[in-house]
Amino acid sequence: MCARPGAALCGSCRGAFVGLSPPVCERCGSPGAWPVRRCAECSGRRLAFVRARSAVVYDSHARAFVRSWKEHGRRRLAAEAAALVAEIVALPDVDELTHVPGDPERAWKRGVVPPRGLAVALGEEWGLPTCEPLRRLRSLPRQRGLALADRRRNVRGSVVAEGEVPRAVCLVDDVYTSGATADACASALRRIGARRIEVVTFARAVR
Repeated sequence: MCARPGAALCGSCRGAFVGLSPPVCERCGSPGAWPVRRCAECSGRRLAFVRARSAVVYDSHARAFVRSWKEHGRRRLAAEAAALVAEIVALPDVDELTHVPGDPERAWKRGVVPPRGLAVALGEEWGLPTCEPLRRLRSLPRQRGLALADRRRNVRGSVVAEGEVPRAVCLVDDVYTSGATADACASALRRIGARRIEVVTFARAVR
């Protein structure tokens, strides 16, 4: 983030992240002035996951970190992200971790699926196994810059789950923006038997 030679994430840059701590919305994890069961962001929406939690605010510092991690092949940053998540987010009450599947075209170009790396690293931090039941049915247009309704429309029906999953599973992703991707993945997991799905991400967009 500072472009200085040395560690992948120096102490100064690590301290620049804005951690997300209570009070937050009980359902989607959006920060607010006081704890609520549903906030303006998730009220009235039928979400397939029971709750979502994130480690840091998706500001300019987190954006630079995620860009290096996703776009510039810095795979080892997944371990740094996992350490921050484990430090800030409470261990979810689940049996296994899974991850948001990568877009086929982008995964081929990048050679890596960042949420998978984060899920594996978090599994090591939390002592939980990982599974990969989710896959994309098609490539999606980029979500960046789209309105919330357009984001939700984009991902609807784009993910399928196959095989077996435990009743309680944690879905891992790099960034929570609108919750549309998490909801689509959670819905697919429910169709093959999951009953309690928690969502954990490294960063969260805050409006």
